[in-house]
Amino acid sequence: MARKLRVQYPGAIYLVMNRGDRREPIFRDEADHKLFLETLGEACQKTGWQLHAWCLMSNHFHLVIETPQANLVAGMKWLLGTYTGRFNRRHKHFGHLFSGRYKALMVDGSGTGYLKTVCDYVHLNPVRAKLLGPEKKLSAYPWSSLRFYLQSPRKRPAWLRVGRLLGEHGIPRDSKAGRREFGRRMELQRRAEDGPGQFKGVRRGWCLGDQAFRKELLAQMKEQIREHHYGEERAETEQEQAEGMVRGRLKKLGWTEADLEARRKGDPEKLKLAVRLRAETTVTVKWIAERLKMGTWTHLNHLLYWARRRAS
Repeated sequence: MARKLRVQYPGAIYLVMNRGDRREPIFRDEADHKLFLETLGEACQKTGWQLHAWCLMSNHFHLVIETPQANLVAGMKWLLGTYTGRFNRRHKHFGHLFSGRYKALMVDGSGTGYLKTVCDYVHLNPVRAKLLGPEKKLSAYPWSSLRFYLQSPRKRPAWLRVGRLLGEHGIPRDSKAGRREFGRRMELQRRAEDGPGQFKGVRRGWCLGDQAFRKELLAQMKEQIREHHYGEERAETEQEQAEGMVRGRLKKLGWTEADLEARRKGDPEKLKLAVRLRAETTVTVKWIAERLKMGTWTHLNHLLYWARRRAS
């Protein structure tokens, strides 16, 4: 059976969720939470993603992701695979960490309140899980983006975008007064309203938006199915981006493909380009090693490790 098609387009917004395999923990301690957020930040740097909200629980996570490029699939593959590897190395485990495919709910970001609904759903997770008593503020939960909404921009991750959610709450400016008002609304209004059935549309279904939004998505799905035969995933555009970077660098250096082949595997210019490709795209080390004629992927991994050590 063909896998369910992931609809991707520039500017798409998704509520993404994934659980631990057999509902086991994916965050065992504070260091794991920090490791995931660090990895998420790297994914955003590579893909250009902007986060509107997140919440990390013990055995699952929620992310509200906007993709300026159509690259959710490539980015999630890198994020989940990289965090799994880092988690396993830290805890001396091996094998799967996450349970099956992640869920990605398409969200209407046209300013009609749907983005507000999913972000509020994410920020209220600790309340629904009974991790915060009535006496504790939502911002007391350390692994949610809500606390960053209440801080000044210089204290936030560069990849957290707060303006759109504040706007859907009717708060015109990311000012001290605006942040205070946002916190007040979340505590007094949304927290009190978090009742049974309120977020039914978020928990079930494949998209959250009006009828016109749904029709547009269905039309895109049909077009992608025609293009990619029985719903196979769109070929990752990350390789095209990486290839463009390679060609641009070769042109700047005045190299031909023959020059690339002739130069030694550890050539400094090759290594600089490999480092950039790892930092700015989600292509694999194997792809980079083959494309830049740098030998085996394990050899390139060794070179990249020492390049990171020298830079730190």
